[in-house]
Amino acid sequence: MRFLATLSLTFTLTFLFTARAQTPPPPAKRLPPAGIAIPAAARTELTTATTSFAAEISALRSELTTARKTTLLALLPDVEIFHKAVDWPLRYDEFFDLKQLDTARHLLAVGRERAASLRAGKTPWLEATGTIIRGYRSKLDDSVQPYALVVPAAWKRTATPATATSPAIPVPARRLDVVLAGRNEKRTELAFMAEREKSPGEIVPADAIVLHPYGRFCNATQFAGEVDVMEAIQLVRKFYKIDTGRIVVRGFSMGGASTWHLATHFPGLWAAASPGAGFAETAIYAKALAPDKPERTWWEQKLWHWYDATASAGNLFNVPTVAYSGELDPQKQAADIMTTAATAEGVKFEHLIGPQTAHKYHPDSKTQLAARLDELTAQPRPLWPAESRFTTYTLRYSVSDRIKIMELEKSWERADVTVKFPSPERLEITTRNVAVLSIMLDSSAGLTTTVDGQPVTIGEIVPSYWLVKADGKWTYQDHTYTDRRWRQQTRKIPGLSGPINDAFMDAFVFVRPTGQPLNAKVGAWATAELAHAIKMWRDIFRGELIVKDDTAITAADLDNQHLILWGDASSNAVIAKILASKKLPLTWDAQSLTFQGKSYDVAHHAPVLVFPNPLGTQQRYVVLNSGIDLRDEAYGTNSLQTPKLPDYAIIDLRESAGPRWPGKIATAGFFDEAWK
Repeated sequence: MRFLATLSLTFTLTFLFTARAQTPPPPAKRLPPAGIAIPAAARTELTTATTSFAAEISALRSELTTARKTTLLALLPDVEIFHKAVDWPLRYDEFFDLKQLDTARHLLAVGRERAASLRAGKTPWLEATGTIIRGYRSKLDDSVQPYALVVPAAWKRTATPATATSPAIPVPARRLDVVLAGRNEKRTELAFMAEREKSPGEIVPADAIVLHPYGRFCNATQFAGEVDVMEAIQLVRKFYKIDTGRIVVRGFSMGGASTWHLATHFPGLWAAASPGAGFAETAIYAKALAPDKPERTWWEQKLWHWYDATASAGNLFNVPTVAYSGELDPQKQAADIMTTAATAEGVKFEHLIGPQTAHKYHPDSKTQLAARLDELTAQPRPLWPAESRFTTYTLRYSVSDRIKIMELEKSWERADVTVKFPSPERLEITTRNVAVLSIMLDSSAGLTTTVDGQPVTIGEIVPSYWLVKADGKWTYQDHTYTDRRWRQQTRKIPGLSGPINDAFMDAFVFVRPTGQPLNAKVGAWATAELAHAIKMWRDIFRGELIVKDDTAITAADLDNQHLILWGDASSNAVIAKILASKKLPLTWDAQSLTFQGKSYDVAHHAPVLVFPNPLGTQQRYVVLNSGIDLRDEAYGTNSLQTPKLPDYAIIDLRESAGPRWPGKIATAGFFDEAWK
């Protein structure tokens, strides 16, 4: 779908906010922490081995590419992950125990064995049972990431053929359990792979496939961590026959927080959820609004709705949930506050409590939990329940089992859709704060439909249709109407809804400037922020970013990736082209900086924003002068790894970048639903 950037330049009023002065930043923390010194001989040995292995992988890639063996080439990350697991600890001093040296040797040996198999056209790990370590390249940054599987001994890839005395036995579709890890600041890829080889996990259902995502390290499956889980699930479904009506999500501690998040924001995916301990929101758990804590801006508090499970607790209506807490565990707070939030929505879930138990599973509770999950997955969840409820605050989460929201009336305010079928011939839809939606149907023939009490006749539903609200009235529209609607004016829709951090949920590339900046202050600030963003991504999400010169950006880059642009109209040629398009509510040159009709001193101000890319033909963002906007708080509690900036901000560079902001915030806010 092509989106023409024909935005009106009507300006809206900006909410003004001046952030309190920031204290000087403390010494930068690093994650993982600094490792131990390893013997020089071991470092030399492993460095030589990883260098040789890298050359072997490069040669194998060339061979498979030349021979056009695309199926085998797609499996190369299953080899590459063993190289990364040893290479990164060597490069970034991430060995934490001398025993990990033997682990490194073992992983290199396994990787080389796989490389030899792949060169011979064989893939024995795809037919294996038990614990299997695999890798993939992320769509976000092309980094290699690991995941682990536990495949039951009885699993077979192909059907058992018929014999003279017995019929053929087809391959059964299996339950999938997605198990999310607790916090461990030393869980590098090497540590994760060793941990998984050592143990299949706390609960291993007899006939299920168990997926242990890496989650891109230590982020409670937020941002890239969330994408990692979804990419891993897609890969498992590609290689194994999975019953999509029997997918379970569960985890403990940080993994419990991850489970609360994924269960409430992806309710159409799960047959059951089991969060253990963890946290479910930011404000109370992190005491973020306490008098002795930094001031939280109005937009920051709105953005807590991105990950707060309490705000979307009603979505558990369609997700059977069995929470677990130790009776003495302070993190029991998560299940307690979720109980309160769910009860307010008329939803109940089970809560197992381990007697006189702190931060761990009680053995009896674990047995009870495993049995209960078996019961809940004995039959697949209904594909389309007779009643569905869905709550969201953002188009980042716009889909449930049969509900798809395409536009909101106002982002970051609560939006609800309830779908009921009182009988097979009657469909009742009620909404709040929704402008465009669709309901998955088998057929619209003979169906009597009301939306917010208004009769609506639903016509053809293939290839798609939409229910559109205008001036308070709902109408049916086929896909041609909505295609025109989204071509004629840029709208906030899923994947193009902001805020800044939304640009890091799909493929993106950093674009560095090669020219001279408008002034030295802006140039130095942009250079420092670029370096900060690269380090933050590597620390929190275990990836090395793709960085291109502004002069190297191609038409394919414009269409296929979000562009993260650094510098100004003088130093960065792509920024100059975007500003010349006159599509952004921003003018910026050596004499002036004007945003939404207000002028700022160009000598010491710079814009940070996200906006639809006016140069490409596809649904892509441009971002000016911001990576993922986490700062020092990202190195502490996961509950504060939340978005910090809305759609735009003007930064006053007279205040240095600090632990919370890239400078003093002169103004910040959200664009409206038409990106104005």
